[in-house]
Amino acid sequence: MAGLRNVHALLFDVFGTTVDWHASLIQELTALGETHGVGTGVYIPSFTYADWSAFSKTWRRGYMNHIQNIASGGVGTTNMDEMHREILEHMLKSPEWKNFGALLGEGERTTLNNAWHRLHGWPDATDGISALKKNVLVVALSNGNMRMLIDLAKFAHLPWDAIFSSELFGSFKPDPKVYQGAMKHLSLAPENCAMVAAHMWDLRGAARAGMKTIYVRRAAEEPTGEDPDMQIKAKSQGGEVDLVVDSFAELTALFEGGR
Repeated sequence: MAGLRNVHALLFDVFGTTVDWHASLIQELTALGETHGVGTGVYIPSFTYADWSAFSKTWRRGYMNHIQNIASGGVGTTNMDEMHREILEHMLKSPEWKNFGALLGEGERTTLNNAWHRLHGWPDATDGISALKKNVLVVALSNGNMRMLIDLAKFAHLPWDAIFSSELFGSFKPDPKVYQGAMKHLSLAPENCAMVAAHMWDLRGAARAGMKTIYVRRAAEEPTGEDPDMQIKAKSQGGEVDLVVDSFAELTALFEGGR
């Protein structure tokens, strides 16, 4: 913890790090499928957990492709709701999902798109954030748009001190100007801020902006293009990040114990 002794703010990634988007979307899709007889063989062939998992990951992969394009100077929406809807409409027209798409009217498509506002937090999220608030600023820094992040905070009981959407800075992480913009509004220097994420692409972006980096291991498959077997190590062990933890609870204990 010596390298984090001067950290006054922890900036958290949200999707995948703080909330479990994968399991939450599968829950929503399963319920929607049951409403339309999906899984009964009445309307279309049965879809399983694996199918809904594939649907969720395809949706997420579309997100990754979009943010990488915008972060590198491409053109497109910086509103995550709009982006998710564009990807969803494309998916529902695809050969794999067009039968499912045929069952969904405008209202149901909107409700499904808004599932990203109703994601459940990881079991340690609420208590971990609450405990960390006693020692440092705890801030969400996410590619989600503001309304989505506010809804998520209320739904998943995430007691942030502040919320920053990348949309406020006209881009997406890992564009350095997103991290720089957040730090400017916190009136803190990079060495006084640490990014907390379960994604190396996010932490590498934060490191390029001069921030400290904390990797959180999460038991979830992410279609981010990163090697799932990659062994993430702290700098003290020859790795890239300043700290590796298995949970928010472990991070809380370290900050409570002094830096």
